[in-house]
Amino acid sequence: MPKILSKISPCLWFDREAEQAMNFYLSVFKNGKAGEILRYGEGAPMPVGTVLTATFEIEGVSFIALNGGPHFKFNEAISLSIDCQSQDEVDYYWDTLMADGGQPSQCGWLKDKFGVSWQTAPARVIELLQDPDPARAQRAMAAMMTMNKIDIATVEAAANG
Repeated sequence: MPKILSKISPCLWFDREAEQAMNFYLSVFKNGKAGEILRYGEGAPMPVGTVLTATFEIEGVSFIALNGGPHFKFNEAISLSIDCQSQDEVDYYWDTLMADGGQPSQCGWLKDKFGVSWQTAPARVIELLQDPDPARAQRAMAAMMTMNKIDIATVEAAANG
């Protein structure tokens, strides 16, 4: 098994795109680094030399990308949440992860071109959803539920009534 960088690491199962996905994620996130690449050998279910696993780290989280074949696909039951401190960050991650075939979903969720589900999570919207005034929190929630990409100003305006 290849050396990984943390005790617990998400393993992302791809058909044959593990290395491409790793390189894409390293291009999206500014704080990232590639790890080891392990390749299939003789007698493996894929051609010799095909990437088996690629390890990498983004924003301090270690990942394993696995080329396991077409048996399993990603779904929204698990997503990777990105803490966003501004609308600029929301826009950057949304637009970059949606590029080249991503699919939007509701409330800041999207699937990237590999099918991995991400959530852009603006800190200010989380604050509004936790507002001690239940009416403000409800208005913020109602506004957010109408959105694909989160617009912080719109959610804040709704919370303010």
